[in-house]
Amino acid sequence: MIETDLPTASRICRGVLRLLSEHGFAGVTELTLANGRRADVAAIGQDGKVVIVEIKSSVADFRADSKWPEYAGFCDRFYFAIEDGFPRDLIPGHTGLIIADAFGGAFLREPKEARLAPARRKAVTLRFARLAATRLNQAVLQV
Repeated sequence: MIETDLPTASRICRGVLRLLSEHGFAGVTELTLANGRRADVAAIGQDGKVVIVEIKSSVADFRADSKWPEYAGFCDRFYFAIEDGFPRDLIPGHTGLIIADAFGGAFLREPKEARLAPARRKAVTLRFARLAATRLNQAVLQV
């Protein structure tokens, strides 16, 4: 399968992970937060800042989602990621905005930064590290 044959959300996710990596962030997909919500993409920067990206593959997907405000307490910056052609005016102005496809992405708008409390940062970082280590171990053990 070539990258353009992927489902829309998968294409956006690949582009988001590539973009974040280019900017010094290490990302994982499907990080479960302490409130039970699962972030589409979570990333940690070299300075320890935590970013969460919510992928929206269609207008229907965006309109059906009312849980995204619950991610704000678990990151320093929150972004929506969309493909070109998605109506950008639907995305709330106080959130960050990324446009992405399978080959990369671009930051269109930066969100207002909300610094995590130290205890919350530690908890999110620990969840992130354990998820990344578990996935790495699974990949190694499948060989």
